[in-house]
Parts: sequence; C-alpha cells; structure tokens
Amino acid sequence: MDHKVLPMTERTIAIGDVHGCDGALKTLIEAIQPTELDTLVFLGDYIDRGPESKGVIDRIIALGQRCSVVPLLGNHEEMLLAVLNGGKSQMRFWLTFGGAEALASYGDPDLRAADVRRVIPHEHVEFLRKCRDYVETDRHFFVHAYYDPHLPLHQQNWNGLRWASLPPVPERHFSGKVAIVGHTPQKSGDILDLGYLKCIDTFCHGGGWLTALEVELGGGCRRRMNRGR
Repeated sequence: MDHKVLPMTERTIAIGDVHGCDGALKTLIEAIQPTELDTLVFLGDYIDRGPESKGVIDRIIALGQRCSVVPLLGNHEEMLLAVLNGGKSQMRFWLTFGGAEALASYGDPDLRAADVRRVIPHEHVEFLRKCRDYVETDRHFFVHAYYDPHLPLHQQNWNGLRWASLPPVPERHFSGKVAIVGHTPQKSGDILDLGYLKCIDTFCHGGGWLTALEVELGGGCRRRMNRGR
C-alpha cells in the first residue's frame, strides 16, 4: 500500500493546528474517544506559540497505542527540524515564530541552538522526522497549508504544502478531491468551508478553538467538533 494513502478504518478524523494547547487537545480527544478502529490525521503545527508543546507531542505519540495516528509536517515542525540540523540562523528564525514557548515547555527558553538537541527527547525527534507531507483517500486529501491546484500531490512543492497561506479565493484541486487543510487561522473560530476545501485551523492558541472534522471516506464530512481553547 502507498504510505501516503490512508488505511480504511471506521472513522477518519482530521485535527487542526494545536500549537502547544495540550489542554484543548486532551479535551478534544476525550470527546472523540478514539479506538483501534479509527484514524486521526493531525494536520501539523503541534508546537510553538502555546505553552505545552512537549505535552502535545507526548499525547500524540501516546495516541498511537489507541488508534491509527497519521501526523503531517507543519511549518513549525520544519523550523524545529532545521534547528536540530543547523545552527544560529535557523534558531533565530524559529524563535520569532513561537520557538521560545516551545523551548520553555521542554524546560529552558534560553537555550542556544547547539543545546536544543540535548533537551528534545529522541522519541520526539523521531516523531517529527516521520511526519508526512500529505495523505489522501479516494475522495479527500490532507495537507498542512495549501497546494498547487494544477499539480498531482506527489509533485507538489514542499514550500507550498507547509508555508503557503490560503489566497482570497482558493482554487479547487484538479483531482476533484476535497482538500482538508490547516495553517491559515480562521480567527472567527469557524471552519472555512468552500465545499471543495475545508480549513480547520480555528485559532486555538489565539483564543479560538481546536477543531476536529470527521471525514466520510465515501463522500463528504459527517461532523465537526470544537473543544477547548
């Protein structure tokens, strides 16, 4: 089976940008009550901005014992990986986007780039390195940010998949599949639902909600759950 194609499970549920809000994630998971028959697709941006980045990753890793967990790589995880692989310039860039809050959750907001590898658990680094660029079903695909509407998913530019904000009028992907995305915060707290695209980053770290969206593998979307701030 293609590693980017989701397995057939009883429920497939997408979860938007968590950004260090572990309390909200805990409440949302309690509402979902996932079992081994379910798949949770996390759309990326688990860390930064909120106070509990470490707790969020711990919780997502632990969820893998209860259900199928499919994490995508967000731009914030990409920045942390660059720090782990690089040096001072990557560190300064990350800190301007909420990296200090993430480091504080690991015990020290004032670390130098060379020290970050010491405080980030190996299990967390391996989790980040195994995050995917996208996944898809017969009717839907899931990416962190946006996409080139004219290119197949396997030919997409990584910069767009993780960094591109939604344009004023997002285009439908040529495949006809429904796109489930995060990254562009919906500060109203409501999902952006265009039919062919649904953005479920509902601004949890900024006073909004953490949103989960259950996707019907045979067609549309069943229900949306907002839990926690």
